[in-house]
Amino acid sequence: MRQVSLQEVKQLARQAYHPLWNGARSLGRDVKLYCHWTAGRYFQLFDRYHLLITGDGGVYVSTDNFAEVKAATFMRNTGSVAISLCCAHEAKNANDLGNYPPTDAQMNALAQVICVLADALDLTIDLDRVMTHAEAAHNSDGLNTHEDYGPYSGDPDTRWDLFVVKEGDDEWSGGNIIRGNANWYRGQGLLKEY
Repeated sequence: MRQVSLQEVKQLARQAYHPLWNGARSLGRDVKLYCHWTAGRYFQLFDRYHLLITGDGGVYVSTDNFAEVKAATFMRNTGSVAISLCCAHEAKNANDLGNYPPTDAQMNALAQVICVLADALDLTIDLDRVMTHAEAAHNSDGLNTHEDYGPYSGDPDTRWDLFVVKEGDDEWSGGNIIRGNANWYRGQGLLKEY
């Protein structure tokens, strides 16, 4: 693992552009960005994600090859980039995110990382291309690559990553908040000159 700048994230994404798009096209879809939480502590890093964001907003990579297939999002890993917030240890539900809820620094860094990746990979920042793990588990993009294992599915391996980003938020609001923040940075022209 190594810490990287947003410029490095953009450079690594550009290097992976063709392999990512080839993988996604082999599945008949666009490249996807999946947003996760580790269910760990703020500075606990896991290599099943391409990028990790620590509690202070630091951005780390587990690989220099964003086209490397990671085991992060069931039946959705080819042609995708997995980004995870280091947080949510012992989170129980939308009203109890435990002692390690997503921090403002993490949410800000996540929005910037998504903006930079989307620009480098020619992606629209919308539900079809940028999803939380909760949304992907629920097949919210309509791809139906697997049985629903999202919130309220009853699946024993339910994934509800970023279903909400703050305790008490409306259910399913996490993805819209994340995409809205990323689109705000896109509107500001973040790293457009790079």
